[in-house]
Amino acid sequence: MIPANNTAWAWLQQELDRWSRSGLKARFWWRDDDAAKATTQLARLLSLCQDFDARIALAVIPRDSEDSLVDLINQFQNVSVLQHGYSHHNHAPPGQLKLELGGTRLKADLIVDVSAGFQTLEARFNKQFCPVMVPPWNRIDDNILTDLGEIGLRGLSTFRVRKQPFPVPGLLQVNAHLDPVHWRRQNGFIGVYPAIAILVQDLIAKRTGYRDINEPTGILSHHLTYDDTTWRFTETLLGFLSTHPAASWIGADQIWAPENP
Repeated sequence: MIPANNTAWAWLQQELDRWSRSGLKARFWWRDDDAAKATTQLARLLSLCQDFDARIALAVIPRDSEDSLVDLINQFQNVSVLQHGYSHHNHAPPGQLKLELGGTRLKADLIVDVSAGFQTLEARFNKQFCPVMVPPWNRIDDNILTDLGEIGLRGLSTFRVRKQPFPVPGLLQVNAHLDPVHWRRQNGFIGVYPAIAILVQDLIAKRTGYRDINEPTGILSHHLTYDDTTWRFTETLLGFLSTHPAASWIGADQIWAPENP
């Protein structure tokens, strides 16, 4: 159902209708970054996803993860846990873009941290832990990728269009494509039209063969930074996608299932 008096939502409706007429199903997945403890914002997001039967993957910072987060997640269904680096600490040289998994630290020290973070999340979250690396700031040095599989990770998720499904053998990359936060404007909302345009562009490219239709369209949230406008958009988007017959939600545990190497 199209929200009243908004052309942008009509664009999304029309594109998903084209998927229906083509006999196609658009798959969506939800990734939320920077989880470490139970907060009212995170509880609100998990409640929204449960209300609309949307699966969600939480990128958890291993070093900072608290028991309260475990307790909160256990109250909800359809939640997976991904690994969000180790400490979300910047190791980039001065003047360069922020980077934890690379930069000035020795590779051996980084691998020790990643391995420790993996073991922490596996122990804390058990079956809810999906062995996927979400690099802080969506950046990772390429020379670290081959080591992720040796630790036990079988997936990678960053941001925007992926270059290839497998950056290294055995490591499936599935990205997020829409982040509704305007990071350069006091973390406000980018706006309904820009947000919907990003989704529609991705769907058109996949439907017409310009992008890999096998990669689900990823929506990225940061529950700790959301303002009221972003929350309203999030709720509307969840409701919209959960009711259109051409849209379906897929969880991280399904994307990176063991049978999908």
